[in-house]
Amino acid sequence: MTQLTDAAARVVSAGRLGLALVGGEAGAGKTALATALRARLETEGWTARWGGNPEDAPSGWTHVLDPVDVEPSSDPAVVRFRRHQAARAQLASHGRLLVVLDDVHWADEETTALLASLVVDPVVAPVLIVATYRTTDAPTTLLGRVARSEPTRVYLGGLAVSDVAAVVRDAVGLDVDATTAAVIHQRSAGNPFFVRELARLLADDSDLSTVPDGVRDVVRYRLFQLPAAVQAVLHTASVVGDTVALDVVGSLDEVEIAVRHGFLVETAAGQFQFSHALVRDTLYQGLTRSRRAHLHREVGRTLERLRPEDVAALAHHFSQASDERAGRYARAAAELAERRFAFSEAARFWRIALACATDVRDRLALTMGLVRALSFSGSLGESRALRASALDLLDSVDDPHLTAQVIASFDVPAIWTTHDDPALAARVVAVTERVLPSVDPATRGRLLATIAMELRSSGGARAVQAAQQAEAVARELDEPALLAFALNARFMQSFSRAGNTRDRLRIGTELVSLAARHSLLAFEVLGHLILLQSHSALADFAAADVHAEQVARLGDDYQLPGVGVFTQWYRALRASVAGQDVSALYRSAAAALADGQMPGFDDGMLSFALLCHEIHNGLPVDRDRDFGAFTPWCRPSGEIPESPRDQLFEARTCLHAAQAVAAADVETMRRLYDELLPATGELAGAGSGMLTLGPVDHYLDELARGIQRG
Repeated sequence: MTQLTDAAARVVSAGRLGLALVGGEAGAGKTALATALRARLETEGWTARWGGNPEDAPSGWTHVLDPVDVEPSSDPAVVRFRRHQAARAQLASHGRLLVVLDDVHWADEETTALLASLVVDPVVAPVLIVATYRTTDAPTTLLGRVARSEPTRVYLGGLAVSDVAAVVRDAVGLDVDATTAAVIHQRSAGNPFFVRELARLLADDSDLSTVPDGVRDVVRYRLFQLPAAVQAVLHTASVVGDTVALDVVGSLDEVEIAVRHGFLVETAAGQFQFSHALVRDTLYQGLTRSRRAHLHREVGRTLERLRPEDVAALAHHFSQASDERAGRYARAAAELAERRFAFSEAARFWRIALACATDVRDRLALTMGLVRALSFSGSLGESRALRASALDLLDSVDDPHLTAQVIASFDVPAIWTTHDDPALAARVVAVTERVLPSVDPATRGRLLATIAMELRSSGGARAVQAAQQAEAVARELDEPALLAFALNARFMQSFSRAGNTRDRLRIGTELVSLAARHSLLAFEVLGHLILLQSHSALADFAAADVHAEQVARLGDDYQLPGVGVFTQWYRALRASVAGQDVSALYRSAAAALADGQMPGFDDGMLSFALLCHEIHNGLPVDRDRDFGAFTPWCRPSGEIPESPRDQLFEARTCLHAAQAVAAADVETMRRLYDELLPATGELAGAGSGMLTLGPVDHYLDELARGIQRG
């Protein structure tokens, strides 16, 4: 308690939001400690808000914040940012405010994103957030996000035997002797919740020797002593969640009995919560599957009447009841989650909606919703697999218009020119070309951009033509979102020759300006990444640093998954250019790719980056690594192929040049000289924003001397 009251004093003194993390095993007293803190601070004039996070239920913030309306935007990340700003304003308006977020190990993406945003950039107001979590289910992502804010950390272990008597007295007003306290301690293993449950049994004149072992068994034992009507109300409440509104469960008399027996706690007029998550868990898990489904359906019907706008809760309850209404509400909840930029939550609801759908057209629309959500949340492998399944469904539907709409709905920005699934890309392009003649101009522009995006750097003249046509359509229609997608396609097709950096600078500059004007956040980030890469290629690291900072800021502000991958690689590049030891930096950056979500990006990249660093800095070169797709240039064993036309074209071609010079192959040297000459003045490979082999001019000089000798 002292640590938490000290934290409260600090936020008052500093006038800034602070965070306290309270961890411990189930029943260790986390909720009880937070409850005691609330009672203490309320007596000192604080306002308190409590948000529970029951598993698979809506955000705990819904119980803390009043509903807010924000200015709409076509970019969900902008909507999320505005919601976060509105939340900050609300929290700052209460004076001294305690916010308890209970059980954040179960918190959804929206809850953790807002919490991280508030902590990383603290509200300028005396606000203390206390977040409790089970150490057995530690929310590692959240803990990592907030670590740099140095929160107050409290860990609750078991009670000592000497503490038991005081807890019993506090719970039921009984004084117990040392022998009884020792028995309770032995039966409870010092778990505070279990101690209180045993104390309540002792107060009911139960013989502790006959009480069943296990905290859940004790809860059930006490439950069975209650009238059947009270048990029924508690079972319904367990289905509702941690926080229970009286108008949903219905019976005040039974609820008050549950309060008197320590199962529920009144938090406000008409609002109750379970005294502990273990109470709710025990009640819920004690229901048969049939009874759970029945109660979920009844709660859903009640909420449908009382709060029809709570689509997330309605989707949850009706899906648990296998009710046909689940699909409709789940789709609405998924769309709402996307508008809030909670893409993991959106994916969960898209899955529910998809499981309910039988019509092929509905399944296609829902599948593409899930594909987009997974792409934005970083689950790229599953996103690709589902996109392939959508193509399979399209094969069974002879509807060019529907096919075009499905293909055009995937307009996710991309920065890397190597496709993660070339076979899927070829299928998408074939289907797109088939329906292209039959669509309206706006859809045609989007489909043309899709062709260029899917073919990436290997599409030849057709891909370049498609990108140019898409840009022309977008400018003619004056449609900003389409123009942003078309500029992305133009970028993908800008690697047909070395040294095309100036063109990419123009694309990146226009993208940043366009996206900022029209709240297209994902494309604004893309524009900054393009400018980061382009300025790096020109060795203008002062400018590249500015764009790296912008990318990092936008990633933090809007909680964008995946952005950190590219900024980590850029930090390693900067260290390499400075001649520093980069092994740890590159390995850390590569670890972010270890899940296989981006095979087109990851295949041998770490080994290639380390080799380039060694050569550029004159260090001993290790060619025994696994270079993956880069092997023909890093460890050639025969004829070296021409490099793919992508961000690393100059780096591979410079390695090829070194081999040609060593072999005195004049014909190859002449060809490579002509290919590299447009990149004079640039750093080979730095256009990736990840690595460099050094100045292209060095290799041009070596080639020129080799040709002269030959």
